[in-house]
Amino acid sequence: MLKTPKSNRLHIAILGRRNAGKSSLLNALTRQQVSIVSETAGTTTDPVEKPMEILPIGPVLLVDTAGIDDSGSLGEMRVSKTRQILERTDIGLIVAAGGEWGEHEEELLEELLHREIPAIAVFNQSDRGSPPVEVTQRLASLKVHCVETTAIRGTGIQDLREALIRSVPEEYIRSPSIIGDLVPAGELAVLVVPVDMEAPKGRLILPQVQTIRDLLDSDACCLVVKEHGLREALDRLKRPPALVVTDSQAFLKVTADTPAEVKLTSFSILFARHKGDLLELVRGAMAIEDLRPGDRVLICEACSHHPIGDDIGRVKIPRWLEQYAGGSLEFRHYQGHDFPADLSPYRLVIHCGACMHTRREMLARISRCREAGVPITNYGVAIAYALGVFERALEPFPDALEICRRRGAATAS
Repeated sequence: MLKTPKSNRLHIAILGRRNAGKSSLLNALTRQQVSIVSETAGTTTDPVEKPMEILPIGPVLLVDTAGIDDSGSLGEMRVSKTRQILERTDIGLIVAAGGEWGEHEEELLEELLHREIPAIAVFNQSDRGSPPVEVTQRLASLKVHCVETTAIRGTGIQDLREALIRSVPEEYIRSPSIIGDLVPAGELAVLVVPVDMEAPKGRLILPQVQTIRDLLDSDACCLVVKEHGLREALDRLKRPPALVVTDSQAFLKVTADTPAEVKLTSFSILFARHKGDLLELVRGAMAIEDLRPGDRVLICEACSHHPIGDDIGRVKIPRWLEQYAGGSLEFRHYQGHDFPADLSPYRLVIHCGACMHTRREMLARISRCREAGVPITNYGVAIAYALGVFERALEPFPDALEICRRRGAATAS
């Protein structure tokens, strides 16, 4: 049985000072010895991840982090890693030892509240003492659940599970559809899936699999073809499909083979909406128009695959953008959860479909770009713009198409 991808799990970060019992809490929640527990401060260095099921929430990812009060040059690096985890955190557990609540806990709480991440105050090692009443009253006024535990003995863990259930964000329960709302029940979507050197051997890539599953969940039908078989497949149908979805790299051929009355988009554009903010990414793609030779472009990929052949992020997109800009551009690549702290050097940020990231992490990146005044888009949206099929690819999304047409009208006038 295939496991639920980490990007589809509720991310629960365990945060706090060294020796607060974070690792013991992880072990107690999972009923396993996942993290090493020691009285030595700073035992946990890099984040430790453990996927599991917490019913009725479903699949979650627990992340044990280094102490927020770590010191020294290595300690600062560990703290930086811990703060990076907040980019993809859906619920934050602030673990305090023996009822103590001080500056470090307040900083974590302020950070979580600023990011609108639900927080739970876990007063661990409760056998050593309970938190002051004024602290719990203040936290309650901020809608922060308070739980007392002694993780090493398993005390209070059920209370913590119940607090987690009550804290699940609404956006996680009702996450945006991938395609189900675009294809009515009983109708057909044709999925164009190229198989080339970069296609994983013996399987489909995650966005394709998740799109198929979403169609099935919505009681719709799907037909999967390679790009050279699309025209024949469409000719065999008794009536046109509700939607054609293509890999962005095959946009030009698929656009040519799809009748004008049939709506068309790409997997990456579907994920621009599912994982992020499609309207913001559409606005970002329009910044391609303003690229000039010498501009710096940041390209981000959620996964860390080894690039081969005509790689989309390192070869194809740079080539298309340089053709559009009329000269050489400077490209910088980031992978995985790495993301630059300073975005000011960049004229444009182009992100992959983010199938390996949570929606919260992608939205956090979009927000950071907005705050820095740097436009951001994603692979599919950028490719559609650069290849001149922008409006065609946005037809299934009226709000996004309207933004595109308003920009065109303004430019024409």
